[in-house]
Amino acid sequence: MEGIAAVLIPFLIEKMVLIVIVFAVTLGIAMYATLAERKFAAFFQDRIGPDRAGPFGLLQPLADGVKFFFKEEMMPSHSDKMLFVLGPCLSMIAACMTAAVVPWGDHILLFGRTIFLQITDLNFGILYLAGVVSIGVYGIMIGGWASNNKFSLLSTIRASSQMISYELAMGLSLVSLTLLTGSLSLRDIVMGQPGGHWNIWVQPLGFLIFLVCSFAEANRVPFDLAECETELIGGYHTEYSSMKLGFYLFAEYINMFIASAVMSTLYFGGFQFPGLHSLGLAPSLVTLLGVAVLFTKIFGFMFFFIWVRWTLPRFRYDQLMRLGWKILVPLSILNMLVTAGVALWFY
Repeated sequence: MEGIAAVLIPFLIEKMVLIVIVFAVTLGIAMYATLAERKFAAFFQDRIGPDRAGPFGLLQPLADGVKFFFKEEMMPSHSDKMLFVLGPCLSMIAACMTAAVVPWGDHILLFGRTIFLQITDLNFGILYLAGVVSIGVYGIMIGGWASNNKFSLLSTIRASSQMISYELAMGLSLVSLTLLTGSLSLRDIVMGQPGGHWNIWVQPLGFLIFLVCSFAEANRVPFDLAECETELIGGYHTEYSSMKLGFYLFAEYINMFIASAVMSTLYFGGFQFPGLHSLGLAPSLVTLLGVAVLFTKIFGFMFFFIWVRWTLPRFRYDQLMRLGWKILVPLSILNMLVTAGVALWFY
Protein backbone atom coordinates (compact mmCIF):
# COMPACT_ATOMS: atom_id res chain seq x y z
CA MET A 1 0.00 0.00 0.00
CA GLU A 2 2.85 2.39 0.79
CA GLY A 3 4.35 1.77 -2.64
CA ILE A 4 1.03 2.51 -4.33
CA ALA A 5 0.59 5.69 -2.27
CA ALA A 6 4.16 6.81 -3.11
CA VAL A 7 3.29 6.59 -6.81
CA LEU A 8 -0.34 7.75 -6.69
CA ILE A 9 0.00 10.85 -4.48
CA PRO A 10 2.65 12.65 -6.63
CA PHE A 11 0.61 11.73 -9.73
CA LEU A 12 -2.57 13.22 -8.26
CA ILE A 13 -0.75 16.37 -7.11
CA GLU A 14 0.78 16.76 -10.58
CA LYS A 15 -2.61 16.41 -12.28
CA MET A 16 -4.37 18.75 -9.86
CA VAL A 17 -1.74 21.45 -10.40
CA LEU A 18 -2.05 21.01 -14.16
CA ILE A 19 -5.87 21.21 -13.95
CA VAL A 20 -5.69 24.44 -11.95
CA ILE A 21 -3.17 25.97 -14.39
CA VAL A 22 -5.19 25.00 -17.50
CA PHE A 23 -8.43 26.22 -15.89
CA ALA A 24 -6.86 29.55 -14.89
CA VAL A 25 -5.26 30.07 -18.32
CA THR A 26 -8.54 29.19 -20.07
CA LEU A 27 -10.54 31.66 -17.99
CA GLY A 28 -7.87 34.35 -18.33
CA ILE A 29 -7.73 34.03 -22.11
CA ALA A 30 -11.53 33.95 -22.38
CA MET A 31 -11.70 37.06 -20.21
CA TYR A 32 -9.19 39.01 -22.28
CA ALA A 33 -10.67 37.70 -25.53
CA THR A 34 -13.60 40.01 -24.77
CA LEU A 35 -11.20 42.96 -24.65
CA ALA A 36 -9.44 41.82 -27.82
CA GLU A 37 -12.77 41.55 -29.61
CA ARG A 38 -13.80 45.06 -28.57
CA LYS A 39 -10.40 46.50 -29.48
CA PHE A 40 -10.33 44.85 -32.91
CA ALA A 41 -13.94 45.91 -33.51
CA ALA A 42 -12.93 49.48 -32.69
CA PHE A 43 -9.97 49.24 -35.08
CA PHE A 44 -12.13 47.89 -37.92
CA GLN A 45 -14.68 50.66 -37.30
CA ASP A 46 -12.08 53.43 -36.96
CA ARG A 47 -12.63 54.21 -33.28
CA ILE A 48 -10.72 53.73 -30.02
CA GLY A 49 -12.61 51.15 -28.00
CA PRO A 50 -12.33 50.61 -24.21
CA ASP A 51 -9.58 52.82 -22.75
CA ARG A 52 -10.82 54.02 -19.34
CA ALA A 53 -10.18 51.05 -17.02
CA GLY A 54 -6.41 50.85 -16.60
CA PRO A 55 -3.71 51.73 -19.14
CA PHE A 56 -4.97 51.14 -22.70
CA GLY A 57 -8.13 49.62 -21.18
CA LEU A 58 -6.27 46.50 -19.95
CA LEU A 59 -8.36 46.34 -16.77
CA GLN A 60 -11.67 46.49 -18.65
CA PRO A 61 -12.30 42.69 -18.40
CA LEU A 62 -11.80 42.88 -14.63
CA ALA A 63 -14.21 45.82 -14.44
CA ASP A 64 -16.76 43.85 -16.48
CA GLY A 65 -16.36 40.84 -14.17
CA VAL A 66 -16.93 42.97 -11.07
CA LYS A 67 -19.99 44.49 -12.73
CA PHE A 68 -21.42 41.02 -13.43
CA PHE A 69 -20.87 39.95 -9.81
CA PHE A 70 -22.64 43.00 -8.37
CA LYS A 71 -25.54 43.29 -10.82
CA GLU A 72 -28.99 42.45 -9.49
CA GLU A 73 -30.07 38.82 -9.80
CA MET A 74 -33.24 38.65 -11.89
CA MET A 75 -35.32 35.50 -12.29
CA PRO A 76 -38.65 35.40 -14.17
CA SER A 77 -41.54 34.61 -11.86
CA HIS A 78 -42.91 31.83 -14.09
CA SER A 79 -39.56 30.22 -14.90
CA ASP A 80 -38.35 26.80 -13.75
CA LYS A 81 -35.96 27.94 -11.02
CA MET A 82 -33.71 24.86 -10.92
CA LEU A 83 -33.34 24.55 -14.69
CA PHE A 84 -32.89 28.33 -14.98
CA VAL A 85 -29.74 28.06 -12.84
CA LEU A 86 -28.62 24.73 -14.33
CA GLY A 87 -28.52 26.00 -17.94
CA PRO A 88 -25.59 28.45 -17.69
CA CYS A 89 -23.75 26.14 -15.28
CA LEU A 90 -23.96 23.27 -17.76
CA SER A 91 -22.72 25.46 -20.62
CA MET A 92 -19.75 26.63 -18.56
CA ILE A 93 -18.85 23.13 -17.32
CA ALA A 94 -19.05 21.59 -20.80
CA ALA A 95 -16.88 24.38 -22.23
CA CYS A 96 -14.18 23.88 -19.56
CA MET A 97 -14.22 20.07 -19.82
CA THR A 98 -13.03 20.15 -23.44
CA ALA A 99 -9.58 21.39 -22.35
CA ALA A 100 -8.85 18.09 -20.58
CA VAL A 101 -7.61 16.16 -23.64
CA VAL A 102 -5.73 18.96 -25.44
CA PRO A 103 -1.92 18.40 -25.37
CA TRP A 104 -0.59 21.85 -24.45
CA GLY A 105 3.03 20.78 -24.79
CA ASP A 106 5.34 17.78 -24.89
CA HIS A 107 6.84 17.02 -21.46
CA ILE A 108 9.12 18.57 -18.87
CA LEU A 109 11.44 17.06 -16.26
CA LEU A 110 10.61 18.40 -12.80
CA PHE A 111 11.63 17.00 -9.39
CA GLY A 112 12.90 13.88 -11.10
CA ARG A 113 9.53 13.21 -12.77
CA THR A 114 8.51 13.34 -16.41
CA ILE A 115 5.41 15.52 -16.57
CA PHE A 116 3.32 15.55 -19.75
CA LEU A 117 1.56 18.86 -20.34
CA GLN A 118 -1.82 17.24 -20.87
CA ILE A 119 -4.44 16.59 -18.23
CA THR A 120 -5.32 13.18 -19.64
CA ASP A 121 -4.31 11.35 -22.81
CA LEU A 122 -7.41 9.36 -23.70
CA ASN A 123 -7.08 6.87 -26.53
CA PHE A 124 -10.55 8.05 -27.60
CA GLY A 125 -9.81 11.78 -27.21
CA ILE A 126 -11.62 12.83 -30.39
CA LEU A 127 -14.76 10.94 -29.31
CA TYR A 128 -14.51 12.62 -25.90
CA LEU A 129 -14.36 16.05 -27.58
CA ALA A 130 -17.35 15.26 -29.79
CA GLY A 131 -19.36 14.03 -26.80
CA VAL A 132 -18.61 17.00 -24.55
CA VAL A 133 -19.28 19.51 -27.34
CA SER A 134 -22.67 17.90 -27.95
CA ILE A 135 -23.48 18.28 -24.23
CA GLY A 136 -22.90 22.03 -24.43
CA VAL A 137 -26.06 22.57 -26.46
CA TYR A 138 -28.12 21.22 -23.56
CA GLY A 139 -27.08 24.21 -21.47
CA ILE A 140 -28.54 26.49 -24.14
CA MET A 141 -31.69 24.39 -24.52
CA ILE A 142 -32.32 24.11 -20.78
CA GLY A 143 -31.75 27.83 -20.18
CA GLY A 144 -33.99 28.90 -23.03
CA TRP A 145 -36.76 26.45 -22.06
CA ALA A 146 -36.63 27.38 -18.37
CA SER A 147 -36.86 31.11 -19.12
CA ASN A 148 -40.54 30.79 -20.14
CA ASN A 149 -39.92 33.33 -22.90
CA LYS A 150 -41.04 32.81 -26.49
CA PHE A 151 -37.89 34.40 -27.93
CA SER A 152 -35.69 32.18 -25.75
CA LEU A 153 -37.68 29.12 -26.82
CA LEU A 154 -37.25 29.98 -30.50
CA SER A 155 -33.54 30.41 -29.82
CA THR A 156 -33.23 26.93 -28.30
CA ILE A 157 -35.00 25.39 -31.30
CA ARG A 158 -32.57 27.15 -33.62
CA ALA A 159 -29.57 26.18 -31.50
CA SER A 160 -30.48 22.50 -31.27
CA SER A 161 -31.17 22.11 -35.00
CA GLN A 162 -28.01 24.06 -35.84
CA MET A 163 -25.83 21.91 -33.57
CA ILE A 164 -27.27 18.66 -34.96
CA SER A 165 -26.75 19.83 -38.53
CA TYR A 166 -23.14 20.94 -38.14
CA GLU A 167 -21.99 18.24 -35.71
CA LEU A 168 -22.65 15.68 -38.43
CA ALA A 169 -20.33 17.35 -40.93
CA MET A 170 -17.73 17.99 -38.21
CA GLY A 171 -17.81 14.35 -37.13
CA LEU A 172 -17.36 13.12 -40.71
CA SER A 173 -14.37 15.44 -41.18
CA LEU A 174 -12.81 13.93 -38.04
CA VAL A 175 -13.45 10.42 -39.39
CA SER A 176 -11.41 11.36 -42.47
CA LEU A 177 -8.59 12.59 -40.26
CA THR A 178 -8.52 9.45 -38.12
CA LEU A 179 -8.41 7.28 -41.24
CA LEU A 180 -5.03 8.85 -42.04
CA THR A 181 -3.62 9.15 -38.52
CA GLY A 182 -4.82 5.75 -37.29
CA SER A 183 -5.49 7.08 -33.79
CA LEU A 184 -8.16 8.91 -31.79
CA SER A 185 -5.61 10.23 -29.27
CA LEU A 186 -4.82 13.92 -29.70
CA ARG A 187 -1.24 13.41 -28.48
CA ASP A 188 -0.67 10.66 -31.06
CA ILE A 189 -2.05 12.95 -33.76
CA VAL A 190 0.30 15.76 -32.71
CA MET A 191 3.33 13.48 -32.54
CA GLY A 192 2.47 12.24 -36.03
CA GLN A 193 3.02 15.76 -37.43
CA PRO A 194 6.78 16.35 -36.95
CA GLY A 195 8.40 19.34 -38.57
CA GLY A 196 6.12 20.80 -41.20
CA HIS A 197 4.28 17.56 -42.01
CA TRP A 198 0.98 18.95 -40.78
CA ASN A 199 -2.36 17.35 -41.49
CA ILE A 200 -3.58 20.50 -43.24
CA TRP A 201 -1.53 19.46 -46.29
CA VAL A 202 -3.29 16.07 -46.61
CA GLN A 203 -6.74 17.14 -45.34
CA PRO A 204 -7.36 20.70 -46.64
CA LEU A 205 -11.06 20.06 -47.35
CA GLY A 206 -11.53 18.33 -44.00
CA PHE A 207 -9.94 21.32 -42.25
CA LEU A 208 -12.16 23.78 -44.11
CA ILE A 209 -15.27 21.81 -43.11
CA PHE A 210 -14.09 21.60 -39.50
CA LEU A 211 -13.38 25.35 -39.46
CA VAL A 212 -16.84 26.27 -40.72
CA CYS A 213 -18.49 23.86 -38.28
CA SER A 214 -16.44 25.34 -35.43
CA PHE A 215 -18.02 28.72 -36.11
CA ALA A 216 -21.46 27.11 -35.96
CA GLU A 217 -20.70 25.09 -32.80
CA ALA A 218 -19.37 28.17 -31.01
CA ASN A 219 -22.37 30.30 -32.11
CA ARG A 220 -20.09 32.82 -33.76
CA VAL A 221 -21.00 35.15 -36.62
CA PRO A 222 -22.11 34.39 -39.30
CA PHE A 223 -23.72 31.43 -37.49
CA ASP A 224 -25.03 33.18 -34.36
CA LEU A 225 -28.69 32.67 -35.26
CA ALA A 226 -29.40 31.37 -31.73
CA GLU A 227 -28.73 34.82 -30.23
CA CYS A 228 -29.71 37.01 -33.16
CA GLU A 229 -30.61 40.27 -31.45
CA THR A 230 -32.43 41.71 -34.48
CA GLU A 231 -34.94 38.83 -34.36
CA LEU A 232 -34.79 37.25 -30.88
CA ILE A 233 -33.73 40.16 -28.60
CA GLY A 234 -30.95 38.19 -26.88
CA GLY A 235 -31.90 34.64 -27.72
CA TYR A 236 -31.57 31.98 -25.04
CA HIS A 237 -30.08 34.41 -22.48
CA THR A 238 -32.71 37.14 -22.89
CA GLU A 239 -33.98 36.69 -19.31
CA TYR A 240 -30.53 36.26 -17.73
CA SER A 241 -28.53 38.78 -15.72
CA SER A 242 -25.58 38.94 -13.35
CA MET A 243 -23.12 36.00 -13.37
CA LYS A 244 -25.64 33.59 -14.93
CA LEU A 245 -25.45 35.76 -18.04
CA GLY A 246 -21.69 35.98 -17.52
CA PHE A 247 -21.43 32.18 -17.60
CA TYR A 248 -23.12 32.04 -21.00
CA LEU A 249 -20.87 34.75 -22.40
CA PHE A 250 -17.76 33.17 -20.89
CA ALA A 251 -18.72 29.77 -22.32
CA GLU A 252 -18.83 31.25 -25.82
CA TYR A 253 -15.30 32.65 -25.56
CA ILE A 254 -13.98 29.47 -23.94
CA ASN A 255 -15.48 27.49 -26.83
CA MET A 256 -13.74 29.82 -29.27
CA PHE A 257 -10.42 29.32 -27.44
CA ILE A 258 -10.76 25.52 -27.28
CA ALA A 259 -11.90 25.33 -30.93
CA SER A 260 -8.75 27.24 -31.89
CA ALA A 261 -6.63 24.88 -29.77
CA VAL A 262 -8.24 21.78 -31.31
CA MET A 263 -7.76 23.05 -34.88
CA SER A 264 -4.13 23.89 -34.12
CA THR A 265 -3.68 20.40 -32.63
CA LEU A 266 -5.41 18.36 -35.31
CA TYR A 267 -4.35 20.17 -38.46
CA PHE A 268 -1.36 22.43 -37.70
CA GLY A 269 0.94 20.23 -35.64
CA GLY A 270 -0.03 21.51 -32.19
CA PHE A 271 3.21 22.27 -30.33
CA GLN A 272 5.28 20.91 -33.26
CA PHE A 273 7.09 23.39 -35.50
CA PRO A 274 9.66 23.04 -38.31
CA GLY A 275 13.20 23.14 -36.91
CA LEU A 276 12.04 23.12 -33.30
CA HIS A 277 14.22 20.15 -32.28
CA SER A 278 17.28 21.27 -34.26
CA LEU A 279 17.91 24.42 -32.20
CA GLY A 280 20.21 22.60 -29.77
CA LEU A 281 18.23 23.69 -26.71
CA ALA A 282 17.59 21.72 -23.54
CA PRO A 283 14.50 19.46 -23.69
CA SER A 284 12.57 21.56 -21.16
CA LEU A 285 13.28 24.74 -23.17
CA VAL A 286 12.15 22.99 -26.34
CA THR A 287 8.91 22.05 -24.56
CA LEU A 288 8.31 25.63 -23.37
CA LEU A 289 9.03 26.92 -26.88
CA GLY A 290 6.54 24.37 -28.20
CA VAL A 291 3.91 25.71 -25.78
CA ALA A 292 4.60 29.23 -27.08
CA VAL A 293 4.27 27.95 -30.67
CA LEU A 294 0.91 26.31 -29.89
CA PHE A 295 -0.47 29.46 -28.25
CA THR A 296 0.71 31.54 -31.20
CA LYS A 297 -1.33 29.33 -33.50
CA ILE A 298 -4.30 29.53 -31.12
CA PHE A 299 -4.19 33.32 -30.99
CA GLY A 300 -4.02 33.39 -34.79
CA PHE A 301 -7.25 31.39 -35.01
CA MET A 302 -8.92 33.53 -32.35
CA PHE A 303 -8.04 36.64 -34.34
CA PHE A 304 -9.64 34.96 -37.37
CA PHE A 305 -12.83 34.31 -35.35
CA ILE A 306 -12.94 37.99 -34.35
CA TRP A 307 -12.07 39.21 -37.85
CA VAL A 308 -14.92 37.21 -39.40
CA ARG A 309 -17.40 38.56 -36.83
CA TRP A 310 -16.75 42.15 -37.85
CA THR A 311 -16.46 41.41 -41.58
CA LEU A 312 -19.27 39.08 -42.65
CA PRO A 313 -23.03 39.56 -42.24
CA ARG A 314 -25.22 37.03 -40.46
CA PHE A 315 -26.82 34.26 -42.54
CA ARG A 316 -30.56 33.81 -42.82
CA TYR A 317 -31.69 30.65 -41.08
CA ASP A 318 -32.63 28.87 -44.29
CA GLN A 319 -29.17 29.67 -45.68
CA LEU A 320 -27.61 28.27 -42.52
CA MET A 321 -29.45 24.95 -42.82
CA ARG A 322 -28.89 24.72 -46.57
CA LEU A 323 -25.13 25.18 -46.08
CA GLY A 324 -25.06 22.47 -43.44
CA TRP A 325 -27.16 19.79 -45.14
CA LYS A 326 -26.71 20.44 -48.87
CA ILE A 327 -23.06 21.52 -48.98
CA LEU A 328 -21.03 20.56 -45.90
CA VAL A 329 -22.51 17.08 -45.30
CA PRO A 330 -22.09 15.94 -48.96
CA LEU A 331 -18.57 17.43 -49.06
CA SER A 332 -17.60 15.70 -45.82
CA ILE A 333 -18.95 12.35 -47.09
CA LEU A 334 -17.04 12.80 -50.36
CA ASN A 335 -13.89 13.71 -48.45
CA MET A 336 -14.28 10.64 -46.22
CA LEU A 337 -14.72 8.30 -49.20
CA VAL A 338 -11.70 9.74 -51.04
CA THR A 339 -9.60 9.58 -47.88
CA ALA A 340 -10.65 5.97 -47.25
CA GLY A 341 -9.69 5.05 -50.84
CA VAL A 342 -6.29 6.75 -50.52
CA ALA A 343 -5.64 5.12 -47.12
CA LEU A 344 -6.62 1.69 -48.51
CA TRP A 345 -4.41 2.13 -51.57
CA PHE A 346 -1.27 3.45 -49.86
CA TYR A 347 -1.47 1.96 -46.38
